[in-house]
Amino acid sequence: MAQSTITADTEDSGDGTGDRSDGAKVKERARTAQRLAKAIPDKVHTWPYLVRLEMMVGTAVMAFVTVWSIVVDAPLEEPANPTKTPNPSKAPWYFLGLQEILVYFDPWFAGVVLPSLMIVGLMVIPYIDINPKGNGYYCFKDRWFAISTFLFGFLGLWISTVIIGTFIRGPGWYLFLPGEYWDVHKTQALTNVDWSTFFGVASDTTAGFLIGAASALGFLIGPPAVWWHIKAVRRKDAFFLQLGKLRYWITALLFMSMMGVVVKMVLRLAFNVKYIMLGPYNFNI
Repeated sequence: MAQSTITADTEDSGDGTGDRSDGAKVKERARTAQRLAKAIPDKVHTWPYLVRLEMMVGTAVMAFVTVWSIVVDAPLEEPANPTKTPNPSKAPWYFLGLQEILVYFDPWFAGVVLPSLMIVGLMVIPYIDINPKGNGYYCFKDRWFAISTFLFGFLGLWISTVIIGTFIRGPGWYLFLPGEYWDVHKTQALTNVDWSTFFGVASDTTAGFLIGAASALGFLIGPPAVWWHIKAVRRKDAFFLQLGKLRYWITALLFMSMMGVVVKMVLRLAFNVKYIMLGPYNFNI
């Protein structure tokens, strides 16, 4: 195959070099590769190649936003009236995700725990990332898990809750389908139940607390433990062995916490489940 390729190349060139030996051709190709390597550097400086482009793009975006703000009026409402509370009362759009999460969790969890987990998760990324190409390399083939998790968390979870709070939550914070009339007199009977009641146990009892705690911990720890046993213990996967238990469990707990928000939202919307666990001192999940 190599000989036929070389023969075809020499025939196509037509410059009379077909009688040269293979060794000379290999040396010539090596010298060509060295010249190209010197002409096209593998690394470039941040300034001016990156910073200059970022400054140009930032200037263009700022000019576009400035012109837009001059041409299009802001959608302001009438002056605030303390005697008339709007229905629904909505936070600014960038906080509507948190306001939507308040439907599914208590304020301490939706307003404190979940935002803290987001911040901590972003902070620990450089310490749990073992990709040898560095944190700035975002090829999907090499970083499919990181990219998919970020896209799901940002687009599938955060942006979706903002859209729900903006366009689908109407008067009384009820769900209104797109195009449906927002009736301020709408009433909807919701019979919220707790998770332990599906097992015939009251949620405010010790048995109900144990069922809820076991379900929450089982979801949070069970799947990662099984996956670690399969990949690291049984199959001796090199990636998991290099990652190590500590970094694996930090990643797994953060990931399962994010997926737990999705599970709780589905349980609330589909089955009217209010709490998974009813704990002491209003430690409810």
